[in-house]
Amino acid sequence: MELHGALNDFKRSQGDPQRFPGERRSTTGLFSGLDERLVHVSRDGSVRDYSYPLSGLTGIERSRFGLERDGDVHWFESGDTDQHYVEETAVVETTHTVGESTCVQYDLTIGRLHLTHFALEEGTGGDDGSLHACLGFAPEGRAGRIGQLWHGDAIEIHHDTEHDFLAASAELSVTGQVPERFAELLATEPADFPRSPTDDRYEEARLSPIVLGEIELTETSPDATIVTLLSDGGDRADALERVRTAAAEYADLEAILEAGREQARDRLPDPDHGIEGGVADLRALALLRAPTGARIAGPEFDPFYRYSGGYGYTWFRDDAEISRFLLDADRRLGLGLEEWHAKSAQFYIETQLSDGTWPHRVWPSNGDLAPGWAHGRIEEGDSEEYQADQTASVAAYLAASLRHVDQTDERVRETLAAALDGLDDSLAADGLPVRVQNAWENMTGRFAHTAATFLEAYAAIARAPIDDALAARARENARSVYESLDDLWVPERGIYAMRTADGDVDDRIDGSTLALVSAHREYDALEDVDDERLDRLVSHVETTLDELYRNPEGPVEGLARFEGDPWRVRDQNAAKIWTVTTAWGANAAVSLSELLAAHGRTEEAQAFEERGRTLLALVGPGGPLRRPGGYLPEQVFDDGTADSATPLGWPHAIRLATASALESTGTSALADTETRPQLRE
Repeated sequence: MELHGALNDFKRSQGDPQRFPGERRSTTGLFSGLDERLVHVSRDGSVRDYSYPLSGLTGIERSRFGLERDGDVHWFESGDTDQHYVEETAVVETTHTVGESTCVQYDLTIGRLHLTHFALEEGTGGDDGSLHACLGFAPEGRAGRIGQLWHGDAIEIHHDTEHDFLAASAELSVTGQVPERFAELLATEPADFPRSPTDDRYEEARLSPIVLGEIELTETSPDATIVTLLSDGGDRADALERVRTAAAEYADLEAILEAGREQARDRLPDPDHGIEGGVADLRALALLRAPTGARIAGPEFDPFYRYSGGYGYTWFRDDAEISRFLLDADRRLGLGLEEWHAKSAQFYIETQLSDGTWPHRVWPSNGDLAPGWAHGRIEEGDSEEYQADQTASVAAYLAASLRHVDQTDERVRETLAAALDGLDDSLAADGLPVRVQNAWENMTGRFAHTAATFLEAYAAIARAPIDDALAARARENARSVYESLDDLWVPERGIYAMRTADGDVDDRIDGSTLALVSAHREYDALEDVDDERLDRLVSHVETTLDELYRNPEGPVEGLARFEGDPWRVRDQNAAKIWTVTTAWGANAAVSLSELLAAHGRTEEAQAFEERGRTLLALVGPGGPLRRPGGYLPEQVFDDGTADSATPLGWPHAIRLATASALESTGTSALADTETRPQLRE
């Protein structure tokens, strides 16, 4: 997002009770793109790239489409549209109504190409007209020092390295549009595009990122396809050939639909797995996935870090948790995700630091270090600005991968050995992790959640096919963390504390401590969890779910993030509901159910399973937290307005794994049993 767009949104959104001015939201609309380009299609049909983290290319910053009928241009508005995915593909269909005319728009992103097809439905009235398209590009994130090259039937917009190309299946007449000038940027109201014709200097239109195009539509030719291509500065002739060929190849709607079906068959797992809503979860995760296999947390909505630290990066916590949940679901359902698992492991191998840990966040397109505030292990000197749970989450996944995906992978074995050193370096003599940043990245201390991830990682490493001495070391440390968790128990509240800080106990209820359940499930496969610990887990989960549950006077209900959470509440006087914690609560309840059942506590197990089903329904198909396209936003306001990253990958993976666990019959849903579908070993 370049500054012009941020300022325009700031002007439009000031005073809105649920909008943070200056953001580029994706809380409405749908995405297309299952490879290295991610394109958002708003409900008004405008398209915008969110591709930079996945490809290093910025692409389209803003756009607007309209239909000229009887001499007047009617720009499409979101209030007149219906929008959905076509079948189980990533083709977005958007229907526009202009007077008596109906125009249907189809969007599909393939590789670095994006196709936008418009079809006028027969018998919708009006004389022959034309399609108008105003597209503003931002090569390398730039709004200035941009040039246009007009190659007859194709347009090239470039800065230095990035060159963006535009072509159409029918004759396209174009003009340049001068971007906002200083006075307009400072004005109270945003400038509207396209501009009316002016007497601007000739060269300004050619030194602009904005193009206005027009395509004639007639009764004999009522459709047209607009194609854009992002390029990183390769051969110009090749790029022009690609965009022209695509414009000709995808001039017909059926060609686009078939390309979408082929892409879905190639990029998405087998949808015939019996989990309601599972296709939407897998599609959302595929949209966020780079060719390296790494995923962004969510589409970048705050690139200027105005209200957050950004979302368009790969966090090893989120990504490894997603990987582990997908591995769980794949083993139950046979989704055919072997390539996803292998690429995730390879990415973690390549991004591990020399001390065996993983950094705060990286670019998914290449694994290079990304901007962050928790790179303490990279900076010189000791620092608590490090999120040790990220290293633990990766280690737990790699241990599971070594057991279930490929037991012969020596690279994973070596990476695990180094990760064990990295974990040990953050484990204090008292058996708990040292002072670090938390999962929510907003405080430091010695956290129950961090301890839970260490317990799970150590237990998983101890169970993996590794050197006996390393396994014994991991087992000993798992036992140490298990015993030391007693230091975080708060008997007055019947919970494990969020953290200790400077010797003080912070006994707020924290949704991230639900990770204690999966950690104890993993440990129970190594050494029995005792009855007292089971009693404490029951009390902790019951209290956490009860206290974080919110059912405001509105259309939504679910779990808040932690007690007293003040983040992004705007005028709301209570913590917002988060899809991550709601899905996490469902998973923890189901997982605890299985742990209790394994210890013969059947009645309690049944109660927690039912509670898990109830929470899962809130993020499932038809649930109040689910959005069009099956998306789960990170947060919602009490009136149901979605906020922050949408879709967010983490809750989609948790939901899919939990739903698959509940569908399992005849075996413990989350335990390791030979009766469950296995990946190749």
